[in-house]
Amino acid sequence: MFARHRQSVLLQVTSPSLGNWRPRAAAPHNKLKMFTDSAILEKYRYRRRLPHLQKADADLFVTFCTGARRVLPEKARDIVLEHCLREAGVARAPSPAKTSPKNLPSRIHLHAVVVMPDHVHILLKPLRDANGWPFPLVDILQCFKGATAHRINKLLGASGPVWEEESFDHVLRSDESLKEKAEYIRQNPVRAGLVRRPEDYRWLWINPELCG
Repeated sequence: MFARHRQSVLLQVTSPSLGNWRPRAAAPHNKLKMFTDSAILEKYRYRRRLPHLQKADADLFVTFCTGARRVLPEKARDIVLEHCLREAGVARAPSPAKTSPKNLPSRIHLHAVVVMPDHVHILLKPLRDANGWPFPLVDILQCFKGATAHRINKLLGASGPVWEEESFDHVLRSDESLKEKAEYIRQNPVRAGLVRRPEDYRWLWINPELCG
């Protein structure tokens, strides 16, 4: 199943991680209500970083789309792919790709990524920080969307959101093959009729360890 995930703090409050939380009856004073809501939000911001709220060391298939399915021009897709590889500590080279020490430490282990004209598929595993906590996926995606949106808007001389707030992430089950998911990503441009062969699509990267 796919989990739908927004960067909106308001929606995060209604996340399953808070159980069946419901607001209590209105407090006699607005200030008290604002304090209570603020305390709940702060508690959630802390709790969502704990490892039991995100399956540690799990491979994730993540998809997110452009707002209104707007088509990204080629240079914008270059920006998205470049940022994704940099987030993984990978520098794009003609062949093969190599790790770039300048970009370490990484927050993700990247298996595969494809930047389509109006959406992105990423196959990844969140890594752990120096204290052993897994990097939260919500933070990884928020940083990714924010940084790429800023650069894309600058490129296009535009402003406003580039990506839809919602993302879809799917934890790979034990019976699902990492290579099969990577192959799905690899064939995406072919199925969309953009190229005849996956290797002809410029905005596709597959980890060499899955190509054996």
